[in-house]
Amino acid sequence: MVFNPNFMNKTKFISAFLFMVFLGFAAQAQIPKVPNAGASALSTQVLGILDNTSGLNLSGDQSTKLKTNNKSFVDQLMKITGGSDSDDTKKSNILNLKNGRMKFLNELLGNELTQKYMGNVLKAINPLKSKLGLAALAF
Repeated sequence: MVFNPNFMNKTKFISAFLFMVFLGFAAQAQIPKVPNAGASALSTQVLGILDNTSGLNLSGDQSTKLKTNNKSFVDQLMKITGGSDSDDTKKSNILNLKNGRMKFLNELLGNELTQKYMGNVLKAINPLKSKLGLAALAF
């Protein structure tokens, strides 16, 4: 048998190409998705963080209104992120939701308490940001 260098080069090229295609599909298959079952646990965690008002000295009325708004906010946020809209539409909807929430907080708590409250929320939410995905834009 005669050694043919062109045959070896073509074989190496084809093998390398097939290997790269395989790696591409394997990498794509590992992109994490937020499972719907985990969304319930995640929304419970987020709600727990939002409902923590320690150190703010809120009145009973303020606390009740805040907790009611927190529940609605988290429900709307999870509905947006779990929807079938494009990522751009989801981002826009999340930012609109965030703006409405900040307006509500400023009206309910005033600027100083809102800043203190949001500072506490951001500290507690940071470890969850990777799990939240697009929903992290709301904080």
